[in-house]
Amino acid sequence: MAAGCCGVKKQKLSGSPGSGGPGGAGSGIVGTGHCGSELGMGSSSTVAAGSLNRANGLGGPGGSSSSNTNSLSPTPGGYNSTALSSNHSPGPGSCSGGRKMVVSAEMCCFCFDVLYCHLYGYQPPRTPRFTNDPYPLFVTWKIGRDKRLRGCIGTFSAMNLHSGLREYTLTSALKDSRFPPMTRDELPRLFCSVSLLTNFEDVGDYLDWEVGVHGIRIEFFNEKGSKRTATYLPEVAKEQGWDHIQTIDSLLRKGGYKAPITNDFRKTIKLTRYCSEKVTMSYADYIAHRQHHHYQNGIGHPLPPYNHYS
Repeated sequence: MAAGCCGVKKQKLSGSPGSGGPGGAGSGIVGTGHCGSELGMGSSSTVAAGSLNRANGLGGPGGSSSSNTNSLSPTPGGYNSTALSSNHSPGPGSCSGGRKMVVSAEMCCFCFDVLYCHLYGYQPPRTPRFTNDPYPLFVTWKIGRDKRLRGCIGTFSAMNLHSGLREYTLTSALKDSRFPPMTRDELPRLFCSVSLLTNFEDVGDYLDWEVGVHGIRIEFFNEKGSKRTATYLPEVAKEQGWDHIQTIDSLLRKGGYKAPITNDFRKTIKLTRYCSEKVTMSYADYIAHRQHHHYQNGIGHPLPPYNHYS
């Protein structure tokens, strides 16, 4: 199953009956089948133990990726960093570990190319040159000056990046159950983020993670005895100003838990923490990249139009 990432739209945290625990009231969010904010990620899929592969929020289809590598780029995997001004986030704090980042701006360029070609009916872009190593990954789309969530779906199963980014570019843009499929008119206002997930650790204490550093995935049994899961990317809790309890309670509501949330119930949660490497690119930066390639090498389809987003 696929996993929805970034959150629900514009919901408030409020105390829920029986939500105790450290720091007072927890979250009374009633989820929409995704996360709990317009930023981050979450899923509420029902899964068998050990069977969480792909996850979208509320069971949206994961879709299948195409292995088609028809020519589009000017050179094999014609992606480089020239004219790019993307926003990289290596995963703060203990997650960075001093190692070289794998995520790159070229990955966002590739996602924009995949979406653009799909919407305009062009052949899919050819295989890019960035690494094809397998990683769990998420593709997030936001829109407008206020960067409202427009789609976010990914997988906790390690996928080769070339096929994984192809698949989840379109799945997050077209099959996120919270939103209608994207249209051509929205392209100029889009921002694309690619998140590669690393350093998964099962922890015994549901509070054993750091806000702003770790993403978390929880597993729990709902009132009917069904196993449920929900997750947030590392940036969600910090961006929303949530503490540990508010984040956990939001995920429980996101995952469909409707009973009062008690501290004893929180202790039954199985929690996995993880890190993320993230890169974000605007459509304007993507266009600058494509114009650079057009000037140097020519491209296999017309340059997409650039309009200042409203």
